[in-house]
Amino acid sequence: MKTKSRVLASVLALGLSVTTLAACSSNNGDNGGASNAGGNANAGGASGAKDTITALLPPVSPTYQDNFEQMAKDFNAANPNLTLKIEPASWEDMTQKLDTQVNAGSPPDIAFIGSDGISKYVQQGMLMDIKDAATSDMIADYDPAPMEYMKNGDGIYGFPAYMEAHALGGNKEFLEKAGIDYKSVQKNGWTYDEFREAIKKGVVKEGDKTSRYGFVFATAGVASKDYLNILVKNAGMPNAFTTDNKYAYTSKNFLEVLKDIRQLIDDGSMPKELSSVDAGKRWNMFLTGQTMITGKGLATFENSANKNNEKIDANDGSAVKGSIKADYIVLPVPSFLGQPAVTTVAVDGYVTFRGKKEPTAEHKANVVKAAYFLASGKVAATTNNDLFVAHITKTGRTAAESMTVNRNPDNVAAVSTLLSHAAPARPDIPVELGAKAIKLEDEVMIPKLQALLAGELKPEDMYDALKKAAIDAFGEDGVVKD
Repeated sequence: MKTKSRVLASVLALGLSVTTLAACSSNNGDNGGASNAGGNANAGGASGAKDTITALLPPVSPTYQDNFEQMAKDFNAANPNLTLKIEPASWEDMTQKLDTQVNAGSPPDIAFIGSDGISKYVQQGMLMDIKDAATSDMIADYDPAPMEYMKNGDGIYGFPAYMEAHALGGNKEFLEKAGIDYKSVQKNGWTYDEFREAIKKGVVKEGDKTSRYGFVFATAGVASKDYLNILVKNAGMPNAFTTDNKYAYTSKNFLEVLKDIRQLIDDGSMPKELSSVDAGKRWNMFLTGQTMITGKGLATFENSANKNNEKIDANDGSAVKGSIKADYIVLPVPSFLGQPAVTTVAVDGYVTFRGKKEPTAEHKANVVKAAYFLASGKVAATTNNDLFVAHITKTGRTAAESMTVNRNPDNVAAVSTLLSHAAPARPDIPVELGAKAIKLEDEVMIPKLQALLAGELKPEDMYDALKKAAIDAFGEDGVVKD
C-alpha cells in the first residue's frame, strides 16, 4: 500500500461496527438470502451447472454497499456459471435478519459477521465447514493470525475480512492543550491511573455545565457490549475463558474494572448520561469538540475525520452540524492492576452457512469461491483501504499497491503496536461454553452494566449477580476463584 503522509462507515460500532450509514435500498431483499439459500443448498448437479450464491452484507465500510453491483458483475465475469446475489442490511438489523433466516432453516450462503458469533451458529448446526473445500492456495493467501479466528474446533467457517484493533481516539489539539504526550502513549501505553488523570485534564466546564468531557465511550445500542469487553482484556482477562476453560469474569480483577468504570463517571470525566450514548452520538460528540478522547476507536475514524475536515474547508454545508476540524489520534486502551496490555481485535468476515439439507459438494465449492472473492484481492483491498485497516491477504496487498491512502504515519505505527499484542484466537473453547458465555453476556452482563453506568447499581452488586449466574451456568468448578 502506498501511504502519503479513514467509521467502519463513519461510526463503526462492531460487535462489530457502524451505525450511521443507511443500508442500500432493500428492494432486492424480498428475493434475498432467505428465499434462495435453501434451494441453492440442493443445487449443483453436473459440473458447471448454473448456481446462485446469496450473501447478506452490512455497510462494512463507508463506500462498501455502493460497490455491490460491480462486485456481483466482477464475480460473474470470473465465474460465468455463477451468480452472486447480495442482500444489503444495516448494522442495526443485520443480526435480526440473519437470525430470522437461520431460524427458518434457510440462511444466506454467506453473511458478514464477527468471528465471535461463530460458536453460536455452530451450536445451531447452521454453519458450513469449508476446510475440505477451501484450496491450499486460498488458505495460504491469508495471514495466519486472523485466519485462526474463523475456526472453531477443527472446522473452518469462512474467510476473514480484516483484523482491526479496538482502540481509543483523541483530538490532537485537545491532547496537546491538556499536556498529554500522545506519541509516548502510542508507543508505551498507559495505566488506568495515568489515563484517569489525563482525561480529567481534558474536561472543560462553563460554570456548572461541562462543554467538553475528557472521555466518551458508546455504551448503548449495538455498542453496548464493547466498553466492558475492551477494558477487561487489559486486566488479566484476555478472553471470557482461561486456557483451562474456566469462566474468567468471576475474577476479583473484574470487580476492580467495574469500580473504575463507575469512578470515571463520578470524576466528571465522562457524562452521567453515558448509558444513553450510542455510536452515532459518541462520534458526533467527538466531531463537535464535546470530548477529548472517544471510544471505541477504529482506524476508519481517521478517514471519517479527514473527510469531515475537507467538508469544513470547502464550506459546502455537508459537514456534521457544529463540527470543528479535528486531527484524529489513535490511542491504546489503558491497562489495569499491573496487567499487560492486550488489544481487543475485531476479526470480522464472510462466514459460510448451510440450510437444513446437506449442500452438494459443487454448491459448497461455489460458496467458497464467492466468500474468497469477497475477502481477498481487489474487493478486500478497496474495502480495507476505505477502512484504513491493514491488509491481511497477499492478493489484497498486491491490489492495494496502486491505491493511495492519506494516513497519519504516527497512527499507522500505533495500530501496528496494538496489533503486536492482540488477544489470541481461542478456537479451542468448546461450542457449548462459548454459547453459554454469549447468553450470559446478553442476559446478565449487558443489562447490569447499563444499570451500573446509570448509577442504579453498585459495582459490587453487578459483580455478585454475574458471579451467581456464571456459577449456575458453568458450575462451581467451571469459574475462576481468586
